[in-house]
Amino acid sequence: MSDRPRLALLNASHSIHHTRRNFRRELDADVAEFTLTEENYPVGFDYDGFVVSGSASSVYWDEPWLPETREWLTEAIDRGIPALGICFGHQLLADVLGGTVEDMGEYELGYRTVERTDAGREDPVHANLDDSFYVFTSHSDAVTELPPGATLTAENEYGVHGFRKGRVFGMQSHPEYDLDTARSVAEGKEDTDYVSDDQLSAVLADVTEPNFTRAAETKRVFDDFLGYVGEVRAEPSAAGD
Repeated sequence: MSDRPRLALLNASHSIHHTRRNFRRELDADVAEFTLTEENYPVGFDYDGFVVSGSASSVYWDEPWLPETREWLTEAIDRGIPALGICFGHQLLADVLGGTVEDMGEYELGYRTVERTDAGREDPVHANLDDSFYVFTSHSDAVTELPPGATLTAENEYGVHGFRKGRVFGMQSHPEYDLDTARSVAEGKEDTDYVSDDQLSAVLADVTEPNFTRAAETKRVFDDFLGYVGEVRAEPSAAGD
């Protein structure tokens, strides 16, 4: 067994190059990437873990790539493969597990504070974050009902910001973003429903090096997820597979 974990990166972005760069920078693993929006899916389940990225799509849209993606996720989860979902990925994993995702009627956009819950202190992905941590957010959908048996690991005034169920972890914010991506994503919200000119101006004014540096502490979740993947790999049942 190789020392480096093998991960599937399920890239659901419509701007795949930003997403590819950011996740490959943060994931210290052998990464096999699949561009879901181009109907490119993993074949088989020979992975130590997988990550589902953000997307401009909603989980309740009639996208041609979503049914097969859901099928693969369902079996991967049933097989016990550790999973990390970011933003849309967090919502999609919650949906697959039986939770509810809905339109918020507003946008949470820009640098925000998130509170870790008591359960989050025991969660491998959130355990090394502060009780209040700073993140970059960009979403108008939210998990409004957790999957049965899931625990809430992070939240703020906009609602659910993290959950765990078994080996599945969700995070609503974007720890993978670099400063260029944060600025580009914010600029892309011009003329977007729910985002006023004043809100957008305020968000862009906050896209600064100090705020990025403060939020970058959440990047540790990727190493912590990989640490958890390593623990699962080391289990006797995994070693014997």
